[in-house]
Amino acid sequence: HTFEYETADGFSLDLAQPELKRAIEVDGPSHYLRDPATGVAVVNGATRFKDRLLHALGWRVSHVAFYEWDDKSESERRQLLVEKLAEVGATFNDT
Repeated sequence: HTFEYETADGFSLDLAQPELKRAIEVDGPSHYLRDPATGVAVVNGATRFKDRLLHALGWRVSHVAFYEWDDKSESERRQLLVEKLAEVGATFNDT
């Protein structure tokens, strides 16, 4: 990614408000495994572990899954990001 933020602890975050310890992670297919019984995408262990470590460091992180993003229009993507930011108490300035 071009615009990632790196925490003092060495974690890379896709979108971050470091002063508030709020972040959005955009998770592509490599962050998921497919449940063989149901075919449903489930978050893999590495992604879950990173999320737990960030939480322990005081970060609030929301995730945007590739399957939530790919079929959306630009305005729907913008709305999805606003919702994800609100989930972690982050702000959005559109100026």
